[in-house]
Amino acid sequence: MIRSDLTSKEYNPYFQIYLNKLSDDLHLDDGFQKGKEAVVEFFSSLPNDTYDYAYAEGKWTVKEVFQHLIDTERVFIYRCFRIARRDTTSLAGFDQDDFIKTCNANSKSIEVLLEEFTAVRHSFMVLLKTLSQDDLKFIGTASGFPVSARAIAFINLGHYLWHIDIIKERYL
Repeated sequence: MIRSDLTSKEYNPYFQIYLNKLSDDLHLDDGFQKGKEAVVEFFSSLPNDTYDYAYAEGKWTVKEVFQHLIDTERVFIYRCFRIARRDTTSLAGFDQDDFIKTCNANSKSIEVLLEEFTAVRHSFMVLLKTLSQDDLKFIGTASGFPVSARAIAFINLGHYLWHIDIIKERYL
């Protein structure tokens, strides 16, 4: 399954900003494996004084951004799973700011965040291995919009790239 297989009917147009971060020939399984390696390398390579830094008052720290990525991947795994299993229940959205308020990211070490990310990513990768092409193409509803299971997976990959670019631009 490659990125260019997606059609605009499979996701909310809002998510195009994340999909634009991905090459059209990106294979889903390869994207998850290489993405895992790139995320671990990126967050591991940051200077220690960067993790608790926020570029402006009221903005998230680097640790909070990383926790946001992990939390979002958890939500996306759940959505992907439910939709791939042909669940037609409309899946609720989530408030990322509410999640950050209670996540305690700044009290976690980068090693713990990396462990958490690695575990969550592994779980998503194993799920994707168990899904058929038809499972991945199935379209359900999340946050009030149609979305396919495969679109959720690709959006997840682009979401990381989006936020890593922001960290590079505003935090480093």
